[in-house]
Amino acid sequence: MCVKFWRSALLVALLSVGSSDAAECRDLSFKAVGSGPLPQDWKPLTFPKIARHTSYTLESHGKNVWIKAESRNSASALVREIQVDPKAYPILRWRWRAENIIQKGDERKKEGDDYAARVYVNFRYDPDKASPWERTQYGLACAIYGHYPPKAALNYIWANKIEPGKAVDSAYTSRTKLIAVESGRERIGTWVSEERNIYQDYINYFGEQPPEVVAIAIMTDTDNTGEEAVAYYADITLCAN
Repeated sequence: MCVKFWRSALLVALLSVGSSDAAECRDLSFKAVGSGPLPQDWKPLTFPKIARHTSYTLESHGKNVWIKAESRNSASALVREIQVDPKAYPILRWRWRAENIIQKGDERKKEGDDYAARVYVNFRYDPDKASPWERTQYGLACAIYGHYPPKAALNYIWANKIEPGKAVDSAYTSRTKLIAVESGRERIGTWVSEERNIYQDYINYFGEQPPEVVAIAIMTDTDNTGEEAVAYYADITLCAN
């Protein structure tokens, strides 16, 4: 019997870390722990068929703390597992900086599915609320991988080709929407603050009420194009308003 887990498009396991609290914001930003290179509560995510992994390093200057991501023909992510009601905490905020875009990147093709920077929001799959077709499809995935895939994912990207504000289906699955928050070279090399209403985005792109958020992830990847990318991420929060 499968336990309820999340994965990205490549099926990543969920480990719950508690329910949302009454604070106005859930602070998911990066915090140092011990002498290790990774931040507290964030875990590396690697994929079985991808041998080369993106390097994620915790850096700081004064009170400012961020993650530096370096990808060279590689792919992996950092994941923060949570349980949050997106209606109660709809506002996702973060800062990021990309040093380049992917020359051969193309949001509509598997061979171009690489991004200098992206932020995932993954939503829980609940078999008790699924249609018979969904239970069949997700049951097959669970039987193969041992975990349920997510119900759906919003993937906020620093796009290579599509213009800001445009959204397309992932080349791998229509259950992941690629939303171009930034695009092209105009703001390359500068810190940019972003804000999205994940509750409204889910309704807009999937046409239904969203289930619980089970994970936030950051990912810089270049495995499909064989290129290189450097990006920085900071100050991730989920807020009530």
